[in-house]
Parts: sequence; C-alpha cells; structure tokens
Amino acid sequence: MRRRQLVTAAVASMLAIGLAACGSTTGGSTGSGSGGGDKPYIAIVSKGFQHQFWQAVKKGAEQEAEKEGATITFEGPATEKDVEAQVTMLTNAIAKKPAALGFAALDSKAAEGLLQQAKSQNIPVIAFDSGVESDIPLTTAATDNKAAAAEAAKHMAQLLGGKGKVAMVVHDQTSLTGQQRRDGFIDWMKANAPNITLLPVQYGDGDQAKSADITKSIIAANPDVAGIYGSNEGSAIGVVKGVEESGKKGITIVGFDSGKAQTDAIRSGVMAGAITQNPIRMGEELVKAAMKAIKDQPLEKTIDTGYYWYDKSNIDDPKIGAVLYQ
Repeated sequence: MRRRQLVTAAVASMLAIGLAACGSTTGGSTGSGSGGGDKPYIAIVSKGFQHQFWQAVKKGAEQEAEKEGATITFEGPATEKDVEAQVTMLTNAIAKKPAALGFAALDSKAAEGLLQQAKSQNIPVIAFDSGVESDIPLTTAATDNKAAAAEAAKHMAQLLGGKGKVAMVVHDQTSLTGQQRRDGFIDWMKANAPNITLLPVQYGDGDQAKSADITKSIIAANPDVAGIYGSNEGSAIGVVKGVEESGKKGITIVGFDSGKAQTDAIRSGVMAGAITQNPIRMGEELVKAAMKAIKDQPLEKTIDTGYYWYDKSNIDDPKIGAVLYQ
C-alpha cells in the first residue's frame, strides 16, 4: 500500500508540473499524433524489457505497424517492479500527443490519473498483457491468464499424482497478470485437487535472483515440498535456479512463459513444462486495435491472444515452436 501511495503522489506531481516529453524510444517518430507526417503515431508503454517476452511483443507490434502504415515507439522500465519509472514513461508518452496509446500496467491502479488525462485529450487507450482497474481502455489484448494458470495447475496436479505440497512464486500482487495467474492456479487446485496442499504465495517481483532466494527458503522450510509453480519468465527461471542451488532432487517445476532459459530447462528435464503465451500476436493485436480506435471502429472489450501448454513431448511441434519467444 505504501508503494502505491507514493506512486499516486508521484502521478499527481507529474500532472501538476507537466513533465516535458523525453525517454528512450524505439521504432518511430516521437512527434504529434500524426507521427510527424501522414502516418498515425502509437506510443506503447510495456511492463519491462528484461524478459524475452517483451522483445517478442515489440516485434509483433513493429510488424503490424509496418503493415498498417503506422509508426510506433515501444518502451518499458528496466525491471517489472519499477512502477514509478513506468508512470514517468506514461506521462512522457501522453505529452507526445500520440494518435493512440498502448499500455501494459505494472500496477493496475497507479496509472488511473494519467489514463484520465489521456481520455480528456481524446487519446484512445489500448491495454495489453495486463489490464487496469479502469473502464478507460477501449479493449485489452491479453492472454486469458486465469485459464492459462488453471491449465498449469492441472498439469502440476497430474504430474504429482494428485497429492503433495505445492509452492507458488508469483511475480507480483499489483498487476492483473500477477493476480490472475495466482488466482487461476489456486482456484483450480482448490476445486479439483483436494489432496494437494498449497503453501502461502511468495512474491519475487519477476526477478530471477530474488525468486531463487525465495525458492531456497521455501525448500528449507518445507523439505517435503513436491512442486513449485513460477508465474512468469523471471519467476520460473528463479525457481529453477533456486532448486538447483538447494541441491534438492525430485521437485516438479511448472512455469509460465518461454524464453531460451526455460526451453533449455524443459529439454533437460529440470522443468516439467510451462505455459507459453503468444507475444508476437499480442503485439500485432495491440496495433490492430489501436488503428481501429484511431479510425473510430468498434472493438471487442477483450482480445484473447491465446496460450499453450508445452513440455518435452510437444516442444518441437511446429505449432508450439511458432509461439516460443527465444
């Protein structure tokens, strides 16, 4: 709560002093809503850059922008816990007066004042990956995270024979992705696996080192833990590192996202399997939706960009290979 209060205060201060547009950008003009020419300009603020997932979203957005005749910028904070840095980026993006704004929120409430500002300036907002607790975004292009987490829980339960202690290392409790990937996993287990005991949720900020330390603490306190779930790329690799560093054998690891470190862990058998999203499609759908908004065309409230379970048995399937972000 304290961090959210600080971020809210920071937003109010930024709105009051009207920060000038600045910050690193990728792939396009930083001019007016027309992109400095005839091409509409779409400003995109993601949750980060440190994971391969975001690079794949960026690639999809760039590909679709080229098809649509638009220009984009794509930026995000250094880590997925830098809420204040993301708020600054969002402030700067709005100051550029884009034709549309794409936003993946680190904190589902912290940006509300800025989204209100975008609305007052008639800048349509498209949410992606992680929605916000607001009706301002015209649509959200995202994975059905609760359903995907339930799929991860189902496979974990099957792998454990329906019994044992299971721990969860979740990337955060402020974004909707964190909440949904936590709740989807828990809800499925409670409804379908009565003989599995869920340990209290631990939060690692999606940081590999922190998630590894948390994993080692979980194992030390619960030497009989049978399975551990990591809810995003950083969390899952942190769990792998933590299990390896603990020296504990026989723990079933289930993850979320892909990236090379995870696919390597699955090929080697260290990780049992994971959920992969479709980040290239997410980027494409984000830009498609932004262009529709610019043209005042109708949009569905949500755009499901899909997910798949993958493990050693199907990792080389072309359909799976197409959505692994390495």
